[in-house]
Amino acid sequence: MKQSIHLIGLVLLFTVFSLPTGNVQALCLSNGEKGCNYLYDNLDSKEIQVLYFHATGRCVTCKAVEAVTKSALKEYYGKKIPFTTINREKNKKNPLLKKYKITGQTLLIVSGDEVVNITTEAFLNARKKPEKLKSTLKSTIDKMLK
Repeated sequence: MKQSIHLIGLVLLFTVFSLPTGNVQALCLSNGEKGCNYLYDNLDSKEIQVLYFHATGRCVTCKAVEAVTKSALKEYYGKKIPFTTINREKNKKNPLLKKYKITGQTLLIVSGDEVVNITTEAFLNARKKPEKLKSTLKSTIDKMLK
């Protein structure tokens, strides 16, 4: 019973944060070395990239998704796989929002036209089963590297 209530709460929270918000100046945030110009210039690149779109106000789970993803990428791939976080509220004009039809918190693994959305897996596991999220990231990226 507690698990179903927790899951319902998580779904409601995710839904609320997925609603569009008012206009804010465009701003690009990047946790990787390559930054936004790189992303804009390489929208169709075959290079694997991990993109995390989030809102300005973030819950503990939202922050955990980012932290676990960053940790997994560093652990498994060093600096080989770029990881970029994008505040979708402050980046209304970011072309990636339109390209990937982003309306809420979203974790994508992208390589050219191949896009794998692991948002649900990320939000279900980041806090209580981070190793499961790390495993999902690794297996998905490893398949793309082949």
